[in-house]
Amino acid sequence: MQKRKHITDKQILEKIKTGDAACFELLYRRQRGKIFNFILKLSNRDFYMAEEILQRVFIRIWEMRKKINADESISSFLYTISKNMFLNEVRSRAQQVSFEQAMQNKYCEAENSVEREVEYKLLEEEVNRLINQLPPARRRIYQLSKQKHMSNKEIAAMLNISENTVESSLYKATIFLRKILSIQYKRDGFIALIIILKFI
Repeated sequence: MQKRKHITDKQILEKIKTGDAACFELLYRRQRGKIFNFILKLSNRDFYMAEEILQRVFIRIWEMRKKINADESISSFLYTISKNMFLNEVRSRAQQVSFEQAMQNKYCEAENSVEREVEYKLLEEEVNRLINQLPPARRRIYQLSKQKHMSNKEIAAMLNISENTVESSLYKATIFLRKILSIQYKRDGFIALIIILKFI
């Protein structure tokens, strides 16, 4: 029988197909340097990735040993598997980055949503505090208009006052609230928009 060091590549593949672990180890020793350098070049000198993929390549070869074509070039066979595993790793890492970015974006959106909700509640409390500072009659008219959504005509009829009085009271209340709130929230365009659309 030929000594192991003189065995040909084809013979190595044929023996690996039968489960010859010694020939598999011989293949590893002969080819690991070439495959490592090949992956290292593909990965832009990522030594950790090259070492990891190198191990996967030979594990894969052992797993599929029964399907090996012994007539195929060993180098071509190994380079093809190595390249495919490298591309799979790149895709996997890209997908992981995309997933992590998506999760981060969702986290930020949720965090911003909570912050806005807190800001809204604080604003609502501040508006109610300021409304309570209005003269009683003006406060009543403002609450009926903005919180009960009654028309000026309905308010006038309910309180037995003129529509002009209702309009004047609403105008004065709005000026008061707008003046205070615009100073407090002038730096936040979103909050200012809420004030205009919701409260004033």
